[in-house]
Amino acid sequence: QPGAVVLTVEGPVRTLLTAERTMLNLVSQLSGVATATAAWVDALAGSPTKVRDTRKTVPGLRVLQKYAVRCGGGVNHRMGLGDTALVKDNHIAAAGSVAAALAAVHRHAPEVGCEVECDRLDQVSEAIEAGAQLVLLDNMSPDLMAQAVALARPAGVRTEASGGLRLDDAPAVAATGVDFVAVGALTHSAPVLDLGLDLLG
Repeated sequence: QPGAVVLTVEGPVRTLLTAERTMLNLVSQLSGVATATAAWVDALAGSPTKVRDTRKTVPGLRVLQKYAVRCGGGVNHRMGLGDTALVKDNHIAAAGSVAAALAAVHRHAPEVGCEVECDRLDQVSEAIEAGAQLVLLDNMSPDLMAQAVALARPAGVRTEASGGLRLDDAPAVAATGVDFVAVGALTHSAPVLDLGLDLLG
C-alpha cells in the first residue's frame, strides 16, 4: 500500500545516507521479483503446477534474486550449471541428436540429473527413452504441452513449460498438467517497487 513501511533500519546518519541509493535499489528490485512471483503463484492457484525461476539473473545478484523468488512463493531451479545438466538446442545440434547429447552427459557427469529442452513431440519421446528426468517444453502450444505431458507422466518424467510465457497464459498452461512453469521474467524483467527512505530524528 502507498505509504506503508516495508523496512526499518538503524545506524549512523552518515552511513545511512551513504548507503541510501544502493539499499533502495536492491530492496526495490528484490521486492519486484517477489511480487511478480506471487502474482504467478496466485494465477496458478488450484493447480499442482509450480512457478520456477531460471538462471537469467542480474550478475552478482543470483542468490538474492532466487531468495526473493522463494519469498514470493516460487520454486528455485538451478543455481548454476553444476546443479543439473540442461540439454538445449545447441547441445543437441552439436551432439547430433537428443540421445547422443544425453549419453554424453551421462558419460561425463553420471551423478548430475539431466533435463532436455524440446520443441517437438518426437524430441520429447526421444528424451524420455534416453533417460531424461525432466523435459522442458519450449514455446509449445497448450495442446502440444498436454500431449507431451501424456507421454512423460507414465514414464515418471517431469515436465516444465517455458518460452515467453505471460501471466495471462497461466490457467491454460496449468490445465495441461505440467509440473512447472519456467519464467525468466521473474528475475530479468520484474517491475521495480517504488521505495523511498525517510530519515527520522
